[in-house]
Amino acid sequence: MNTRSPIFFFPALRWVAVATAVFAAGCVNTPPASSTDANAGPAGSAPTASGAPGATATRPAPVGASVAGQARTFSTQLATYTSVSFDAVPGWARDDFSDSWPAFLGSCKVLTGRGAEWKDVCARALRVDSKSSTAIRAFFEQEFSAYQIRDDDRKPDGVVTGYFEPEIPGSRQYAAPFIYPVYGQPEDMLFADARKLPAGNGTVAARVEGRNVVVQTGLSTRDMGAPGLFALDLSAITRDTLDRKVRLRIEGKQLLPYYTREEIETKGAPNAKVLAFVSSATALYEMQIQGSGRIKLANGDIIRVAYAEQNGQPFRPTLAQAPNGKPRSPVKVRGSSIELDLDDGDDDEDAGGTSTNTIRTRGFTLARPTASGAVVVPGRRTAGPVVGSGIKDPSYVFFKESASPAGGPVGAFGVPLSAGRSIAVDPRSTPLGYPVFVSTRAPGTGAPMQRLTIAQDTGGAIRGAVRADYFFGNGQQAATNARRMKERGQLWILLPRGLAVASAAVSSAIRTRGGPAGAGLPQCLVPTEGVCVDD
Repeated sequence: MNTRSPIFFFPALRWVAVATAVFAAGCVNTPPASSTDANAGPAGSAPTASGAPGATATRPAPVGASVAGQARTFSTQLATYTSVSFDAVPGWARDDFSDSWPAFLGSCKVLTGRGAEWKDVCARALRVDSKSSTAIRAFFEQEFSAYQIRDDDRKPDGVVTGYFEPEIPGSRQYAAPFIYPVYGQPEDMLFADARKLPAGNGTVAARVEGRNVVVQTGLSTRDMGAPGLFALDLSAITRDTLDRKVRLRIEGKQLLPYYTREEIETKGAPNAKVLAFVSSATALYEMQIQGSGRIKLANGDIIRVAYAEQNGQPFRPTLAQAPNGKPRSPVKVRGSSIELDLDDGDDDEDAGGTSTNTIRTRGFTLARPTASGAVVVPGRRTAGPVVGSGIKDPSYVFFKESASPAGGPVGAFGVPLSAGRSIAVDPRSTPLGYPVFVSTRAPGTGAPMQRLTIAQDTGGAIRGAVRADYFFGNGQQAATNARRMKERGQLWILLPRGLAVASAAVSSAIRTRGGPAGAGLPQCLVPTEGVCVDD
């Protein structure tokens, strides 16, 4: 959740709380097959149910672009998209689409500013009977084309996890046991556009314009004595954040990467407002990974916090180890990002997240710190030696107070999340705001769970093409189910017909990320400034 979420939205940063009953809804279908749609017809051949809105006008195909509803397949660096008919999507005919309709209309409030296709589609959505699942299904079949998402090796199966909005005890005042600060966005954090930085690992001269860092061409470090110039060491920065923003700070005449978690805990964050104090460093860390949360004060008042920013450091959690010495959460590390991998047959005894030694969150099983102690809080005298939280992950999330006391937390897409129908995704392969049909299994019971969701959030822990993170809501039942959720799943994205997407078609050859075949492909399915930005 950002919910721009964190940990974790690397923007620049993933059901109702009554669990069992909700999981049963629309779950009488067969589980996801290992593969579908291989021989499906083109998207334009999708059947149209009765009661559909008026037919969508055919738009001319943009030159040199792949167009939803016309292209059978297209690709990005991360994923391949193959057109399918709606009746080839498992569970499509049995979902209750009225449950997802409020979330879709919420996305429309933002999507209408993203081009004529979305403006027209969302205008027609307002004429649909919001209580009729049949009418809503017909609307999607009429207005959209379905494409199955496969990863860069053409594999249809990925990982589906869950997240929730945690609630932890806290205080507005600093006093034991409430010694861990919940920080707002630091005022000294600066931003550089990674796409505008010179290649290589040298040192360049730069100016600071407001909050932005601008590299000065034609100058060298010999010019550092000039007023307003700073040295930026390119070898020290992380460039591949999703929003292509590098987070920096000033130290003397240098521009340095923003503080790591350890630095924040042992030196403090003097330029960040403290929103509240909590008693558990581990609970605060989990709230940072979830991307939002509620802090309950002693008098019963609630402070609701949402993602504001991140320190620009990569998400590097300490993974718990299995008895054989391997991580209990298989992962792939690609560049500065970490992707959760499938681990069929995992019998993690901490699936409910109750172990004193581990934290189960967003599909990861993390090792709890062996020791936590006081951290530095600017202007406060710490009780005891400053040893820090013991959490080794360099990434750190800053929050802001949310003005919304009711409803779901606001996600990375800027709209409130809907329990059971909002998901967090990797926006490079699944653009925010778009409908996504997910086929997976319910946590605990293993019952098939196949339903239409809306991609409204992201996070630093949510990486990979076939990757979804269900938002379960808040409360203990939501927390339990979110922590237990880690299942194999498949995704189908719904694209408005006529929408220009990734402009490069591909051959049938299997591609490997970084290989020659994918090198010239765009990174994002739909480039959107601030969410997923192509170079």
